[in-house]
Amino acid sequence: METNRENNEPGAAHVPPQQTGSEMNAVEKIELASEAEAIQFFKTVKGRLLDVNRWTEIAGVGMSEFFLTDADGNLVQRKATNGDHIRIDIPGPGTQTGGGHDWVTIEEIKAQVLDDAEVLSMTARPSANPLTSSEETAHFLTDQATSTFQVKRIGNTIYAEEHGRNEIPNTGTENTLDNIRNTFVGWGAKVGFSYPQWKALVKGLLNLN
Repeated sequence: METNRENNEPGAAHVPPQQTGSEMNAVEKIELASEAEAIQFFKTVKGRLLDVNRWTEIAGVGMSEFFLTDADGNLVQRKATNGDHIRIDIPGPGTQTGGGHDWVTIEEIKAQVLDDAEVLSMTARPSANPLTSSEETAHFLTDQATSTFQVKRIGNTIYAEEHGRNEIPNTGTENTLDNIRNTFVGWGAKVGFSYPQWKALVKGLLNLN
Protein backbone atom coordinates (compact mmCIF):
# COMPACT_ATOMS: atom_id res chain seq x y z
CA MET A 1 0.00 0.00 0.00
CA GLU A 2 2.24 2.80 -1.23
CA THR A 3 -0.39 5.26 -2.40
CA ASN A 4 -3.70 6.45 -1.10
CA ARG A 5 -5.72 6.58 -4.28
CA GLU A 6 -8.72 4.38 -3.66
CA ASN A 7 -11.48 6.78 -2.72
CA ASN A 8 -13.36 4.09 -0.83
CA GLU A 9 -10.31 3.53 1.35
CA PRO A 10 -10.64 5.14 4.81
CA GLY A 11 -9.10 8.62 4.76
CA ALA A 12 -8.40 8.68 1.01
CA ALA A 13 -10.79 11.59 0.47
CA HIS A 14 -8.76 13.66 2.99
CA VAL A 15 -5.81 13.81 0.55
CA PRO A 16 -6.04 16.57 -2.10
CA PRO A 17 -5.97 15.31 -5.72
CA GLN A 18 -2.66 15.30 -7.61
CA GLN A 19 -2.90 17.77 -10.50
CA THR A 20 0.51 19.32 -11.16
CA GLY A 21 4.19 18.96 -10.25
CA SER A 22 5.31 15.91 -8.33
CA GLU A 23 3.81 13.78 -5.57
CA MET A 24 5.23 11.71 -2.72
CA ASN A 25 3.85 8.94 -0.54
CA ALA A 26 5.56 7.67 2.61
CA VAL A 27 3.66 4.83 4.27
CA GLU A 28 4.32 2.63 7.32
CA LYS A 29 2.06 0.14 9.11
CA ILE A 30 2.11 -2.00 12.22
CA GLU A 31 -0.13 -4.93 13.14
CA LEU A 32 -1.10 -5.47 16.75
CA ALA A 33 -2.22 -8.70 18.41
CA SER A 34 -5.83 -7.61 18.88
CA GLU A 35 -8.23 -4.86 17.89
CA ALA A 36 -8.54 -3.77 21.53
CA GLU A 37 -4.76 -3.30 21.69
CA ALA A 38 -4.81 -1.39 18.40
CA ILE A 39 -7.61 0.92 19.61
CA GLN A 40 -5.58 1.72 22.72
CA PHE A 41 -2.29 2.32 20.90
CA PHE A 42 -4.01 4.41 18.22
CA LYS A 43 -4.78 7.04 20.90
CA THR A 44 -1.01 7.41 21.42
CA VAL A 45 -0.38 7.61 17.67
CA LYS A 46 -2.99 10.37 17.23
CA GLY A 47 -1.43 12.33 20.07
CA ARG A 48 2.00 12.08 18.46
CA LEU A 49 0.69 13.31 15.10
CA LEU A 50 -0.69 16.49 16.66
CA ASP A 51 2.40 17.06 18.83
CA VAL A 52 4.34 18.91 16.10
CA ASN A 53 7.01 20.16 18.52
CA ARG A 54 8.07 16.54 19.07
CA TRP A 55 8.22 15.55 15.39
CA THR A 56 12.01 15.94 15.19
CA GLU A 57 12.42 13.73 18.25
CA ILE A 58 9.83 11.22 16.96
CA ALA A 59 11.54 10.97 13.56
CA GLY A 60 14.90 10.47 15.25
CA VAL A 61 16.86 11.94 12.34
CA GLY A 62 18.68 15.26 12.35
CA MET A 63 17.25 16.66 9.14
CA SER A 64 14.70 19.41 9.77
CA GLU A 65 13.27 20.88 12.97
CA PHE A 66 9.57 21.59 13.41
CA PHE A 67 8.03 24.23 15.68
CA LEU A 68 4.30 24.80 16.20
CA THR A 69 3.14 28.42 16.21
CA ASP A 70 -0.24 30.10 16.45
CA ALA A 71 -1.77 31.98 13.52
CA ASP A 72 0.43 35.02 14.33
CA GLY A 73 3.68 33.04 14.35
CA ASN A 74 4.13 32.89 18.14
CA LEU A 75 5.66 29.62 19.38
CA VAL A 76 3.16 27.52 21.34
CA GLN A 77 3.47 24.38 23.48
CA ARG A 78 0.29 22.42 22.77
CA LYS A 79 -1.31 20.12 20.23
CA ALA A 80 -1.88 21.44 16.70
CA THR A 81 -5.20 22.94 15.66
CA ASN A 82 -6.68 24.42 12.46
CA GLY A 83 -5.08 27.73 11.48
CA ASP A 84 -1.80 27.14 13.30
CA HIS A 85 1.51 27.45 11.47
CA ILE A 86 4.48 25.10 11.46
CA ARG A 87 7.89 26.76 11.30
CA ILE A 88 10.37 24.46 9.60
CA ASP A 89 14.11 24.85 10.02
CA ILE A 90 15.82 23.02 7.16
CA PRO A 91 19.61 22.50 7.40
CA GLY A 92 21.46 25.07 5.31
CA PRO A 93 20.46 28.62 4.34
CA GLY A 94 16.84 29.66 4.85
CA THR A 95 14.88 32.25 2.91
CA GLN A 96 14.85 35.98 3.61
CA THR A 97 11.09 35.93 3.04
CA GLY A 98 10.67 33.37 5.82
CA GLY A 99 13.12 34.99 8.23
CA GLY A 100 15.45 32.02 7.75
CA HIS A 101 12.64 29.47 8.00
CA ASP A 102 10.07 27.72 5.81
CA TRP A 103 6.44 28.17 6.85
CA VAL A 104 3.27 26.14 6.34
CA THR A 105 -0.23 26.68 7.64
CA ILE A 106 -2.37 23.85 9.01
CA GLU A 107 -5.32 24.09 6.70
CA GLU A 108 -7.45 21.23 7.94
CA ILE A 109 -7.51 18.58 10.66
CA LYS A 110 -10.12 15.90 9.98
CA ALA A 111 -11.26 12.87 11.94
CA GLN A 112 -13.33 10.02 10.55
CA VAL A 113 -14.78 7.09 12.47
CA LEU A 114 -16.15 4.02 10.67
CA ASP A 115 -17.34 0.61 11.88
CA ASP A 116 -13.92 -1.00 12.16
CA ALA A 117 -11.70 1.95 11.24
CA GLU A 118 -10.74 5.44 12.40
CA VAL A 119 -8.67 8.13 10.68
CA LEU A 120 -7.01 11.38 11.71
CA SER A 121 -5.59 13.61 8.95
CA MET A 122 -3.76 16.94 9.02
CA THR A 123 -3.19 18.87 5.78
CA ALA A 124 -0.59 21.65 5.68
CA ARG A 125 0.10 24.12 2.87
CA PRO A 126 3.08 26.46 2.22
CA SER A 127 2.21 29.93 3.50
CA ALA A 128 3.47 33.47 3.98
CA ASN A 129 5.64 34.28 7.00
CA PRO A 130 3.08 35.21 9.71
CA LEU A 131 5.68 37.42 11.43
CA THR A 132 5.74 39.87 8.49
CA SER A 133 3.20 41.72 6.38
CA SER A 134 4.53 40.07 3.18
CA GLU A 135 2.10 37.86 1.30
CA GLU A 136 4.90 35.98 -0.49
CA THR A 137 4.95 32.23 0.12
CA ALA A 138 7.81 31.57 2.54
CA HIS A 139 8.56 27.96 1.57
CA PHE A 140 10.64 26.15 -1.03
CA LEU A 141 7.41 24.90 -2.66
CA THR A 142 4.56 27.04 -4.00
CA ASP A 143 1.26 27.27 -2.16
CA GLN A 144 -0.24 24.81 -4.65
CA ALA A 145 1.56 22.06 -2.73
CA THR A 146 0.09 20.22 0.26
CA SER A 147 1.36 17.71 2.77
CA THR A 148 -1.25 15.48 4.36
CA PHE A 149 -0.12 13.64 7.48
CA GLN A 150 -2.47 10.79 8.22
CA VAL A 151 -2.79 8.05 10.82
CA LYS A 152 -5.46 5.40 10.63
CA ARG A 153 -6.53 2.18 12.28
CA ILE A 154 -8.25 -0.54 10.27
CA GLY A 155 -9.07 -3.45 12.54
CA ASN A 156 -5.86 -4.30 14.40
CA THR A 157 -3.55 -2.64 11.83
CA ILE A 158 -2.37 0.96 12.27
CA TYR A 159 -1.00 3.05 9.38
CA ALA A 160 0.98 6.28 9.42
CA GLU A 161 1.35 8.13 6.11
CA GLU A 162 2.56 11.35 4.52
CA HIS A 163 1.13 12.32 1.14
CA GLY A 164 2.76 15.23 -0.70
CA ARG A 165 0.74 16.60 -3.60
CA ASN A 166 1.27 19.20 -6.36
CA GLU A 167 4.88 19.91 -5.38
CA ILE A 168 6.43 22.70 -7.47
CA PRO A 169 9.60 24.62 -6.44
CA ASN A 170 8.78 28.20 -5.41
CA THR A 171 11.04 30.10 -7.83
CA GLY A 172 8.88 33.13 -8.65
CA THR A 173 9.50 35.25 -5.53
CA GLU A 174 10.78 38.82 -5.61
CA ASN A 175 14.03 37.73 -3.95
CA THR A 176 16.64 36.27 -6.32
CA LEU A 177 18.61 34.50 -3.57
CA ASP A 178 15.40 32.93 -2.26
CA ASN A 179 14.58 31.73 -5.80
CA ILE A 180 18.01 30.10 -6.16
CA ARG A 181 17.75 28.47 -2.74
CA ASN A 182 14.19 27.24 -3.42
CA THR A 183 15.30 25.78 -6.75
CA PHE A 184 17.94 23.64 -5.03
CA VAL A 185 15.81 22.60 -2.07
CA GLY A 186 12.80 21.96 -4.34
CA TRP A 187 14.93 19.93 -6.71
CA GLY A 188 16.23 17.95 -3.75
CA ALA A 189 12.67 17.20 -2.65
CA LYS A 190 11.81 16.17 -6.23
CA VAL A 191 14.63 13.62 -6.35
CA GLY A 192 13.58 12.23 -2.99
CA PHE A 193 15.75 13.96 -0.38
CA SER A 194 12.68 14.72 1.72
CA TYR A 195 11.34 11.16 1.45
CA PRO A 196 13.70 9.71 4.13
CA GLN A 197 12.58 12.44 6.54
CA TRP A 198 8.87 11.69 6.10
CA LYS A 199 9.55 7.94 6.13
CA ALA A 200 11.38 8.36 9.45
CA LEU A 201 8.51 10.44 10.86
CA VAL A 202 5.74 8.02 9.90
CA LYS A 203 7.84 5.13 11.24
CA GLY A 204 8.41 7.04 14.49
CA LEU A 205 4.69 7.69 14.91
CA LEU A 206 4.20 3.91 15.12
CA ASN A 207 7.09 3.22 17.52
CA LEU A 208 5.82 0.85 20.22
CA ASN A 209 8.52 1.92 22.71
